[in-house]
Amino acid sequence: MENHLNNNHFLFWQKWLFNSSLLFAIWGIVFALYGNNLLFIPYNKMLAVIFWNSTQFPSGAERFRAFIYGPLGGTITCCYILLAFIARYPFKEKQRWSRNAIVVAFSVWVIIDSSICVYFGVYPQIYLINAFSITIKALPIIFTWKYFSNPMKSEVIIE
Repeated sequence: MENHLNNNHFLFWQKWLFNSSLLFAIWGIVFALYGNNLLFIPYNKMLAVIFWNSTQFPSGAERFRAFIYGPLGGTITCCYILLAFIARYPFKEKQRWSRNAIVVAFSVWVIIDSSICVYFGVYPQIYLINAFSITIKALPIIFTWKYFSNPMKSEVIIE
């Protein structure tokens, strides 16, 4: 019975990681294709205030904003689709490398991204976007860590 509860606990967090990754990937697509929509008004406004002391991007910067959100959204989408595949297969099989890859990749991202944000004074990105994203990904890692500790004790869960 305890093993079944442990498996349910693990599966809950594995599915959390998988499904949240798919949602973030969709968010990246929306951001890439239509980053000037109702959902992103607060983000666009924040950037406009920080860089131009205005509530909107200057007309000369709008074309650049539309362009740069494309590659950025595509990169976000790529990252989270890859994470979804890792969560769906090797993470679910409790392959230790998959957990470690997620930890290393997201650690490198948050250090680089947050450092650039500090340099340019874009602090809200750190405590809103970066902290939110890391929290969503850290929770399943934290709550499933023990399942990867002893490969001999772990069971492969097949749906």
